[in-house]
Amino acid sequence: MVTPQEKYFFQDDEIIVFKDIKPASKHHYLSVPKQHISNVTYLTSDHKELLDKLIQCGKKVLADNGGDTNNIRLGFHKPPFNSIDHLHLHIISPASEMSFLSGLIFRPNTWWFQALVIYWTLEMGSSERTSSIELFS
Repeated sequence: MVTPQEKYFFQDDEIIVFKDIKPASKHHYLSVPKQHISNVTYLTSDHKELLDKLIQCGKKVLADNGGDTNNIRLGFHKPPFNSIDHLHLHIISPASEMSFLSGLIFRPNTWWFQALVIYWTLEMGSSERTSSIELFS
């Protein structure tokens, strides 16, 4: 029997990384903060360090498990297209081997899936809660 801890590829006090139950490619992980953040529209510049850690730990898990960090798709689903009400970063590789449908579901910078533009928007630094229009326009 597999324990829940054995399903985790990384875990510390802030985040946890595990496989997606519906993988879009050979390697598909979710990097999830333990602090409850409903979705990407609740991110502010105060979350920059957490976001950076989600990205770095997800990419490390990918590399440690044979994934190609140069053929990668990173991003978040936006409401109402997020499946659960808790922020989770998708780490997918090889992105070039996703099926047509997965390619659409995880298509970067669409109104349903947002890639790393969020990271750069937060780095520019507003401490106020940003709206989806400000984040994704």
